[in-house]
Amino acid sequence: MKQTDSDTVVEEGFRNFPHSTTSSGSRSLTSASMHLVQFCQRGAEGSVRVGVERQNGVVDLKVFDQSVPSTMREFLELGEKGMECAQRAVSSGECVLPHSDIQLLSPVTGPDKVVCVGMNYRDHCLEQNAPIPSEPIIFSKFPSAITGPYDDIQLPNESQEVDWEVELAFVIGKKGKHIKEEDALSYVAGFTVANDVSARDWQMKKNGKQWLLGKTFDTFCPLGPALVTTGALKDVHNLGIRCLVNGDVVQDSNTNQLIFKTEKLVAWVSQFVTLCPGDVFLTGTPPGVGVFRKPPIFLKKGDVVECQIEEIGSIRNKVV
Repeated sequence: MKQTDSDTVVEEGFRNFPHSTTSSGSRSLTSASMHLVQFCQRGAEGSVRVGVERQNGVVDLKVFDQSVPSTMREFLELGEKGMECAQRAVSSGECVLPHSDIQLLSPVTGPDKVVCVGMNYRDHCLEQNAPIPSEPIIFSKFPSAITGPYDDIQLPNESQEVDWEVELAFVIGKKGKHIKEEDALSYVAGFTVANDVSARDWQMKKNGKQWLLGKTFDTFCPLGPALVTTGALKDVHNLGIRCLVNGDVVQDSNTNQLIFKTEKLVAWVSQFVTLCPGDVFLTGTPPGVGVFRKPPIFLKKGDVVECQIEEIGSIRNKVV
């Protein structure tokens, strides 16, 4: 898939929504302050690496320590040992690749699960005149829907009603089941930006109105640009969140509108399934989606969708 120049877009996202710099020293999984990325070097597109985002480039953890796994999912399985290695790599000031030499990928690829939450913003419920849910509404995407932060969104021939949905996403950092709410954040490796691209005709009109098929076409889950560890965010439940289509703001809200926050979602879902390192959660979208506009508006070829979350970053995807 064609990719936009990642260096330009990364810098643009940083300027719009600044984030914390990486700190040195050994810290726990939840207190570490880093922006972890998956990337490949230009000209070596098949070779996936894990790195740490810096203003002057990306620290290549594999070059720093050959024992570091090549994928984020495997890296997260190392737990605190992996985070400590990343901190040492950053502190060394070595193994930095300039942004112009790399292509950013989704921070997580091939997760065991992609867990999605519906109707999870108060203002989005009001937009639809829908009641506030009394328990999380859970659905899923297939992991094959995941694509990179600057990759193209492919319009499927099977749908004429493809919509945007900016969402806060988080990634599980360690295995667990029946997790208590008070312990939930210790199971979260970090947060990222997602676009829950949705084929509304398949979600709302076809296939018995089950959501899965309308949510899981290829490229319907752009993620990135980085996995921002929990220690890098002051309050993940009080961040500006917005979506722009062709430069026009279509969604503009705050994560303080979330009905069920991170801790509740981890505890709720872990009642039913074992959560594994690399599992991705999409936490829901605020108002402003195309399907509820009058008249409805849907994505078309050539559109550019940008999803932004304060302190986390920005993803930008062209519709083809």
